[in-house]
Amino acid sequence: MITVNAMGDACPIPVIKTKKAMQEVTGDEVLEVLVDNEIAVQNVTKMASSEGGQVTSEKIGENQFKITVKVSQTAGRKESADYKEEIQCMPDRRKNTVVVISSDRMGSGDDELGKVLMKGFIFAVSKLDELPSAMLFYNGGATLTAEGSESLEDLKDLEAQGVEIMTCGTCLDYYGLKEKLEVGTVTNMYSIVEKMNQAERILRP
Repeated sequence: MITVNAMGDACPIPVIKTKKAMQEVTGDEVLEVLVDNEIAVQNVTKMASSEGGQVTSEKIGENQFKITVKVSQTAGRKESADYKEEIQCMPDRRKNTVVVISSDRMGSGDDELGKVLMKGFIFAVSKLDELPSAMLFYNGGATLTAEGSESLEDLKDLEAQGVEIMTCGTCLDYYGLKEKLEVGTVTNMYSIVEKMNQAERILRP
């Protein structure tokens, strides 16, 4: 495991450090890149993926993010005379769109099909070019952010990229999940209404 500490570094330094570390790898290796903002996560992820790395990311604390890059023998071999000339700091991918999820299933009809569709919906959100600023979960949707949810990996990926994941505390209490929340934060109805009121667009599955 190679650790690249880019905490406190402004763009494009985290990308430069990561790319340099990838190019110096002589075999299969895992890089652990530490950064302190979501934009750095997005930029490093984009670069490392384009260089052939297998990339995952997670939020490990307040303003603390860890990006894991699995580098193979063929990855990270592109030569560059000047890293800075190749790298562009991309803007924040998040738009002021709020995704509101009030159920653990999508649509009406067959419940099992509805759960499959909801899982696919959340996965699709995680792959958008322009990510939402926040995702709100209440009523049955609260179960999707708790232990046992099949969407946790996608939601953690969204959170690592700066999407705010918020779940209704009353709903978690109702379903007995208050201690089983796995991603995001607990919120209240006032904050839910405030987020929706401030949104430029609200997306509902």
